[in-house]
Amino acid sequence: MINWNTDEKRLKKNHPEEYKLWRLTQLINYGLEGEKLDEEEVRAAWPKIKDTLAINKRKTLEFLLWNKRWEKPKGLLPDRSNFWSWYAKNRTSGRIFT
Repeated sequence: MINWNTDEKRLKKNHPEEYKLWRLTQLINYGLEGEKLDEEEVRAAWPKIKDTLAINKRKTLEFLLWNKRWEKPKGLLPDRSNFWSWYAKNRTSGRIFT
């Protein structure tokens, strides 16, 4: 995985815990490129990273790790035509960028 907008060496050196969470989020959201995730690491980091994951990736991991079925979010139309207005009202994290 290549990140042109993040100085990985500096982040890893100065903030190792944040780097680990950032890298895990990047791998999940943008592809593993042949790597495998450690299930225990994902479970341990879940409370910190779940709000930064893409919604479909988060739902998939919830199903794989905890067998949690997908539930239609309240207020979201079946065709998701109101997704952005629904998202603006219901997002749980104030962070836009990780």
